Amino acid sequence: MLKYISKICLMVPALLLLGSCWELDQEVLDGVTPDDVANSTNPKLIEVLKASAYSRIVGSWGGHNSIWSINEVASDEMAIPQKGPDWEDGGIWLRVHRHTWGTSEDAFNNSWNYCFTAIGEINNLIISFPDVELLVAELKVLRALPYLWLIDSFGNVPIITEASTGGNPTNNSRQEVFDFIEKSILDNIDMLPKADTRTTLNYYSAQAMLAKLYLNAEVYTGTPRWADAEAAANQVISGPYSLSTNFFANFATRNSGSTENILTLPYDENNAAGFNLAMMTLHYLNQNTFDLSAQPWNGYASLEEFYNRFDDEDVRKGSFLEGPQFSSDGTRLEDLSFEAGDPDGAPLTFTPKINMLAPNAFRQAGVRVGKFEFAPGAGQELSNDYPLFRLADIILIKAEAAFRQGKTGEALAAVNQIRTRAGVEPLTAITADAIYEERGFEMFAEASRRTDMIRFDKFRQPWWEKTASEPFRNLFPIPLQQINANPNLNQNPGY
Repeated sequence: MLKYISKICLMVPALLLLGSCWELDQEVLDGVTPDDVANSTNPKLIEVLKASAYSRIVGSWGGHNSIWSINEVASDEMAIPQKGPDWEDGGIWLRVHRHTWGTSEDAFNNSWNYCFTAIGEINNLIISFPDVELLVAELKVLRALPYLWLIDSFGNVPIITEASTGGNPTNNSRQEVFDFIEKSILDNIDMLPKADTRTTLNYYSAQAMLAKLYLNAEVYTGTPRWADAEAAANQVISGPYSLSTNFFANFATRNSGSTENILTLPYDENNAAGFNLAMMTLHYLNQNTFDLSAQPWNGYASLEEFYNRFDDEDVRKGSFLEGPQFSSDGTRLEDLSFEAGDPDGAPLTFTPKINMLAPNAFRQAGVRVGKFEFAPGAGQELSNDYPLFRLADIILIKAEAAFRQGKTGEALAAVNQIRTRAGVEPLTAITADAIYEERGFEMFAEASRRTDMIRFDKFRQPWWEKTASEPFRNLFPIPLQQINANPNLNQNPGY
């Protein structure tokens, strides 16, 4: 985590900061004026300026009802079962799970606004400080990050830069968005530091962005870029990172010492809110398990079929909370409001089987997301740094890109490097399905499953409580709220 010492809000135009403040590990800059900001050769001032943009990226990524949620619930990793009136929510999460969503779902609009708010903040900074070369270079690469999420989720979105003239923009093609992301990174990557910056961009996190972009190039543009994906992954692998000996150290509350995390969102329950996974997944009574200051909402749970794919000896199976639940003093928790017919009765027990998606899922059905540490006494917001890019992911990108080029030996070695850390037997042969499965084991709850499923042509297949999907469901719709506000936007085909 960032060590927060001073809270600095510069007196710059309202359009620029939009009320944004950031906590920085630096000496207090008293008496900063707009004229001082203009003297932007001061590296401390540059760091403060950058923080405004990064705070928008942290934003609501890890919270409910935004981009993390739609990517996870649309995949086969997890669902939000409806428990009577709990989690009915107008049926949105049932529709997202079943791939029957409409064009006006709030979660899609929240995701769109999250990305374009960050883009707007970055553009404002570039407009205000165009001559600060290092700042502008980093901001242009940073702007490519929400565009990476947008091209993946929505496809043909508007490209808005510091040179845009205002008014209502039109959609750009997915190819144009791809080219914009690639150029933004390649034109500026050599100006980024090679130090292990962790919570801000460096050369290696930019290469990780390229690796992700090229890995999915065939989906985004129709043209595969496997060799480029492998080359970018190799650049990251050659950097100052190594696999953490303890898999779960990457997701601990105090995970700033992870040797594996490349770029993280530095959440802090007091100063950088937005990561409320404990609320989203834990049962109401798990408040007593972790002595939480607020009662969880009892929502997100993993699908039984996905959970059962894990070998019992795989340490990553600890990414789930399963079985009997206890209070922090060891007392067995009992849900005295359990539903009639729940075979587990009152003693709170997370079982892999979910009896139904709706309308009367059992309150304790489904294993819960336990990959991230829930610190004792935590509030609604967690203080775990969320890893956007992690070395294990990059090694698996290398494995897949090598395999797609026929380099099966390299692919096998890379996958087995990840399996060895997980405590499972190495594979003796490699297949596309083996790589796909390994990505599922390693990347659970890190918002990559939907993208992987699309790339491996699994996303439209039927699974629990979901029939086969139409091809157009590979993209979420441009939110109707945005089209109503901007008639120049065109809806994705099929909607």
